[in-house]
Amino acid sequence: MRNGILTALLLLQAVLAAGAQTDTEHVRVTNLPHVYLETFSGQPITSKNIMILARMWYVDEQDNVTYYDSLQTRVRGNSTANLAKKPYKLKFQSKVKLLGKGRANTKKWTLLANHADKTLWRNALTSLMGEWTGLPFNPAAKFVDLTLNGEYIGNYQLSDQVDVRKYRVDVAEQDSHLTSASNITGGYLLEADGFADFTTQAQGPYGSPTGFYSRVIGAPVRIHYPDEDEIAPEQYSYIRGVVDDFEQRLFADNFRDPLTGYRQLVDSVSLVNWYLCTEICANVDGFFSTYFYKDRDDSRLYWGPLWDYDIAYNNDNRTDRGGTSNTERQLMKDYGYGGNRNGCRKWFHQMWNDPWFARLVNRRYKELVSNGLEDYLNEKIDSLVTLLDASQQLNYERWGINVRALRERILHSSYDRYVDDVRTFISRHLDFLSETFDALQTNDPVPGDEVNVPDFIADANSYYVIANGKTGTCFDVDMQTDELCARGRDDNSESQQWQITNLSNGYLFIVNRATGQALSDSSPAGSTATTNTGGSIMLAEADSTDVHQLWDFVRQVDGMYNIISRWSYHAANLNGGSAADGTRIISYTSDGRNASSSNRLWRIKKSETIVEDGMNSLAQDFALAYDPHQERLHFGADDLQALSFRVSIYDRAGRLAATFRASDGFMMSALPPGLYIISWNYNGRRESVKLTK
Repeated sequence: MRNGILTALLLLQAVLAAGAQTDTEHVRVTNLPHVYLETFSGQPITSKNIMILARMWYVDEQDNVTYYDSLQTRVRGNSTANLAKKPYKLKFQSKVKLLGKGRANTKKWTLLANHADKTLWRNALTSLMGEWTGLPFNPAAKFVDLTLNGEYIGNYQLSDQVDVRKYRVDVAEQDSHLTSASNITGGYLLEADGFADFTTQAQGPYGSPTGFYSRVIGAPVRIHYPDEDEIAPEQYSYIRGVVDDFEQRLFADNFRDPLTGYRQLVDSVSLVNWYLCTEICANVDGFFSTYFYKDRDDSRLYWGPLWDYDIAYNNDNRTDRGGTSNTERQLMKDYGYGGNRNGCRKWFHQMWNDPWFARLVNRRYKELVSNGLEDYLNEKIDSLVTLLDASQQLNYERWGINVRALRERILHSSYDRYVDDVRTFISRHLDFLSETFDALQTNDPVPGDEVNVPDFIADANSYYVIANGKTGTCFDVDMQTDELCARGRDDNSESQQWQITNLSNGYLFIVNRATGQALSDSSPAGSTATTNTGGSIMLAEADSTDVHQLWDFVRQVDGMYNIISRWSYHAANLNGGSAADGTRIISYTSDGRNASSSNRLWRIKKSETIVEDGMNSLAQDFALAYDPHQERLHFGADDLQALSFRVSIYDRAGRLAATFRASDGFMMSALPPGLYIISWNYNGRRESVKLTK
């Protein structure tokens, strides 16, 4: 009897489960996922300010249906909010990981209509370019079909809201209620917002404005984080002071000075990558709406994320920019919107008056081109066109492909013609940028690049070990924390081997063999040789144009050297003179004791491993393999004893994610999905491969 009841119960459960998985009302109509959105009252969604209740069914690529009850929705956007096909904001009752692993777990998401872009993928292509250049946050581009209140309304892009959290703008979150112990130096998310969509009047529970106009040029700056109902007066005053300090230095007479000018207040890596993405796609609104942010205990402003690129790639018919709507041979720093108190274009125009910035842009642009920028963009276009083929056809049955929605420059009767326009624009515009950046780069001397007379000439084909004159412990990298320290000599350790390069200005550039990162002095501005301001020596993404990464080896007695920072003029110092492994190496006072203080004296020795032309091929064959089912990386070789070298895994932002010995392999299941660089060094040759998990 009991077995019969149990069998019946199991059968009932199976029937109920099968019924739960079968949803004949909510199905996909193309290869894309499908979103069904219904307001509870059936009313249209028309307001940007009033949220209305709705429910949603999400049908994924495997036809699994997920139901979300009692979410809120409203219209989003500025110009696009007034179009027939509207974009929407979604706010769920609780946090949802709507796009799976490697994406945010949050309440707020967006449905972008891309109605002004006949290709539907300009935003997505730019986000992919941002990822390829190394920008740390790039909004998601999950394409779906959308049915609203029972009516199919077209192809949409399910994407992130620009806000502060993990997998979005991942800076430190501040205390929601400040105390005397609260650290208000970060994070902050800001926007140079041409619409000035903020109030300068006190509001909310803390009585703080939500934005301000910068003091020098009056650029409108909106504070997105901390949120308007949480930002306190102290936070408002602090971040306004940071932006004003940056702007005042940028427009000061000595703005080119690497010590007192604007450079020390910007992160050069995100700055140049964001700027180039804006120029490459010719986004006329790039400086009208510009996101930037600041992290905790970091004086620099970072640039990004890239956002709102539907009128980029020559897709704006306004002619009040040099008398033409064609951006093929225009720089947005000259012709984009965002000047005259409605954006930040003047900031970048002023940076171009600094030879350092011009060289930084030109050098990075040449790197992108040589790394296959045009091929990469065309490959992504191919993938997007294939992905959206069925959906775009349905979309234009609904909206018409030759009907102007906003400011499209040219109308065609076929989707392929719009795609060809973008390809042609990219090819011609990249040629224009190559010519123009070369022409704008001057040979004017750059402050901070003055010629130094070096005491040390490095062998370009050698790695070096840097050992303390007293303890013999060596410059090393803690591969778990990615921090600089001193350890006992280990001839087999690549993390103790440094490539030292004599630059044309006479200073030295020092890069670790194992990580590819450079020594960088993080001392704050205002440091002098004889004042210790608490800075430290750290590792940073290698950039020989960054004054923090320039060093001088000053010869002292018995063949030893002081290692002096060009940035702070401090000396590298073995903290406390300790011989213990893991001892910090700090940026410390440089004075008359340099010649006698053993903590500041270092021997620079060639490593036993020498990079020679004859060693640029591997001594034996081995291969790196990835098993996607087990999510395991492993090497194979004829001689397994050769797999004694260490392997580093970097995420797409260049951060060290993990290390392992080649013979051990590594389980990638420990890391979130995304793009990774797998890098190792064997017989003096650095190898790297890209892996998408």
